[in-house]
Amino acid sequence: MNKIWAYIIGRELTESELDQLSKDGKHFVKQWTAHEQPLEADFTVFEKRIVLVSVNEQVHNASGCSIDKLLRFIKESEQKYNTELLNRMLVALRNEDKLMVVSSAKIKELIEQKKINENTLVFNTSLSNDTELASWEQPLQQTWLKKHLNS
Repeated sequence: MNKIWAYIIGRELTESELDQLSKDGKHFVKQWTAHEQPLEADFTVFEKRIVLVSVNEQVHNASGCSIDKLLRFIKESEQKYNTELLNRMLVALRNEDKLMVVSSAKIKELIEQKKINENTLVFNTSLSNDTELASWEQPLQQTWLKKHLNS
């Protein structure tokens, strides 16, 4: 099973920034270790807005120190690309077949404006493994954001 971390990219990056972020991430996971053991890991940018990092835990588990290295890389990437990656109040959702990123504070307003509804697909970026990744798009009514539907 693969351990997964997901980070929503706070702003739309240019193609060259996305290219460079992808290169930086691939380089990071290639040299990423836990207790000096190489990790079998992958780095992808999903639909230009979500960074996904995975580790094959059947080969070697990510340890506290290696997770710290990942967080350091993510924080450095935030600064390098002048964007947020660690803001857990950002929500990624599918709107008219496009991945859209908004602050969770805007969800109620988008519902009232009928731009999204209970069936709008929301990406569960709090997932932790590849089993959860298989079903990470969930209707808004099945997520923590459902509280905005009846308020």
